[in-house]
Amino acid sequence: MMSENENKTVITKHDLRKMGVRWCFMGVNAFNYETQEGPGYTYAVAPALRKIYPNDDDYEQAIANHLNYFNTTTAMANILMGATTAMEEKEGTKSLDAVQALKTSLMGPLAGIGDTLIWVLWPTIIGSISGYMAVKGNPLGAIIWFLCNVAFFFGKVWLTSLGYFSGTKLITSLGERISIFTESASIMGLTVVGALVASVVKVTTPITFKFGAVTMGLQTGILDKIMPALLPVLLTWVVYKLIGNKKWTMNRIILLLIVLAMVCSFFNILK
Repeated sequence: MMSENENKTVITKHDLRKMGVRWCFMGVNAFNYETQEGPGYTYAVAPALRKIYPNDDDYEQAIANHLNYFNTTTAMANILMGATTAMEEKEGTKSLDAVQALKTSLMGPLAGIGDTLIWVLWPTIIGSISGYMAVKGNPLGAIIWFLCNVAFFFGKVWLTSLGYFSGTKLITSLGERISIFTESASIMGLTVVGALVASVVKVTTPITFKFGAVTMGLQTGILDKIMPALLPVLLTWVVYKLIGNKKWTMNRIILLLIVLAMVCSFFNILK
């Protein structure tokens, strides 16, 4: 049994890379509404657990333990996989309760960090740069997006090794700095979004008012004096609200924008 060989190291760097790759491809493909990412997590760590637990009963017990509920930002789970694998390699079946407690206690905080950095900051900054280059007709935009995502894939795999060798120290040693970093990342992401709205979303109105011999354009004479890019901001706000409405899907929103653009252009309201 593993408990009799607590100090024996059986996990190699190849095992950690394999674990990370298996999670990247199957993390949410086995998702269900009862245990959510639990089956994907179990699939990823199963080969490593087989090496840690040569005894079938111990192996089955460890597998059953990982099949419990688990859910966090997929990229951040690699850290937990490495940490829990190190715990089980050292303590065997005696660590199973601690492993489950670690996963339960950290999946929430790691989700907060991951959602900010990965689902907000990463696509906002890299996507904005690549998208803006593509809008300008520069093919490097697509190449940059592809290369950055390839690098992101290898980065996620590397996080498994980081979790294995650093374990919980990675989270506890950073302490408040994690909150400061994620808050700074959120501010940066919002700044990039604001710049993107003003530079990429193009909405103006050709409507003009005439008072005798005086002519004043609605866009240049009023709206631009209130706030430059006011119409793009308003349009972005409307789309943001629609996205939050369950009755509106992305396809419906896109169709609405197409119809709105055609109607307003035909009646010379917007351009």
